Amino acid sequence: MAIFTEQTTYEKTILSDLQGAWSVLRHSVAENAGFEGWERMLFHIEEAMSWEVVRHLERMKPLLVIVRNIALQGSSSESIMQEIEDISEILDETLKTHPQEKRKRCEDPMVS
Repeated sequence: MAIFTEQTTYEKTILSDLQGAWSVLRHSVAENAGFEGWERMLFHIEEAMSWEVVRHLERMKPLLVIVRNIALQGSSSESIMQEIEDISEILDETLKTHPQEKRKRCEDPMVS
């Protein structure tokens, strides 16, 4: 039986860029609370950042569309709209560089 140890070095990947972009958006929405739908945006942002969605990145795109629509309907700031666009670009790149089959291997240490 193999014993798994904690990794001591980490490589910055596009996934960390994606997580960072979502974190920046979450912070901006919380700091600019008050526009219509901001609470719903936070809910969907949290869902997009959840482990389950990160493990299945194809679920993130529809959440991003929901967040964008809420932002547009609530007349959120231009900076929030730009952060949403940044996430969209990083997500598109992530989906290109991390195909589903490759991601499955990386998620489960028992799969070789």
